[in-house]
Amino acid sequence: MRIPVNAKSHSYEVFIGSGILRSACDALKEKIEKADKLVVFTDENVWQAQQQYFTENFPYPFEVFVMPGGEACKSFKNFEDAHTFLIENQCSRKSFLFAFGGGAVGDLTGFAAATFMRGVPYIQIPTTILAHDSAVGGKTAINHPLGKNMVGAFYQPEAVVYDINFLSSLPTKEIRSGMAEVIKHALISDEVWLKELMQTPSITDIEKPVLAKHLKSGIEVKANIVEQDETEHSVRKFLNFGHTYGHAIEAAAGYGGLAHGEAVMIGMVYALLLSEKYGRISREFTKEFVKFAYKNEYPLKQVNNYSFEDLYEYLMKDKKIEYGKLKFVLLQEIGKPFVKEIEEKECREVDSELRCLLEEVCK
Repeated sequence: MRIPVNAKSHSYEVFIGSGILRSACDALKEKIEKADKLVVFTDENVWQAQQQYFTENFPYPFEVFVMPGGEACKSFKNFEDAHTFLIENQCSRKSFLFAFGGGAVGDLTGFAAATFMRGVPYIQIPTTILAHDSAVGGKTAINHPLGKNMVGAFYQPEAVVYDINFLSSLPTKEIRSGMAEVIKHALISDEVWLKELMQTPSITDIEKPVLAKHLKSGIEVKANIVEQDETEHSVRKFLNFGHTYGHAIEAAAGYGGLAHGEAVMIGMVYALLLSEKYGRISREFTKEFVKFAYKNEYPLKQVNNYSFEDLYEYLMKDKKIEYGKLKFVLLQEIGKPFVKEIEEKECREVDSELRCLLEEVCK
């Protein structure tokens, strides 16, 4: 399958399917063969698990830069090490980078590509479910000690090659985390699709063809939004549903303490409570959603590890703040997102409401 992404800066395709790495590289050979050097950025966990399949199916000679696993690869130190590696290997503006890994690898590689010699081309080769979202759309970044993704750029890849064979080695926690972003895409776009997901017996045990269908739908939602708004001035903000409160939880837990999608799932429940007040979301639906998340072992009660004061400190570092005001993506109804400014007093009240709801439902 190929999904077009027609971003304003340039268009590219997402290749998705099982065992497609070699055929996708063949389809992209005109771009790849122009390069003087190919450099694969990956992390130690991915390289250990997937090196054999990658090297057998990637039809070109390449250098490899192996980074620390997880969010550790998005440090200033690793960003510097990446540039050092490129310079020491005599890379040029004609070199080509490949991001082979999850969302963190993709973010770091994209930002390195955007900044090395003022920009070199790169291709995303995601290996996680979560990266079906992060690999598409050109958001690249590294973390600052005071906040996640604070230093970055919008820089579109030349292609995304999503070989779902790479997903077979994912631990359950990572599948759960990635599926939270699929569920988010359904919440902001399509009630019928959302119901299908919520009726799935286990969100972490889905057959490959069905998973591919859900991932394709998620990528199409993302691509459609990016086409309308590449640099997050309008509708692209809708992709942040659940992320404002979710990022605060993720930061309070220390990056890696909670998986990104686990934190976003908590943030989506928080956003649904706000959507009851400002949209037409019912308490009945919010409870049904909490039961679905709890049944699928999302660690919702971890919110109790942090006070509202702890979380508010991180909320106020959110990139979506404008003129010192917090803005949340809410739902008028399923499939109809909008942005609403929320005062601190109400943030606190809804935080308390969230804790009470989780106590009531998650028994």
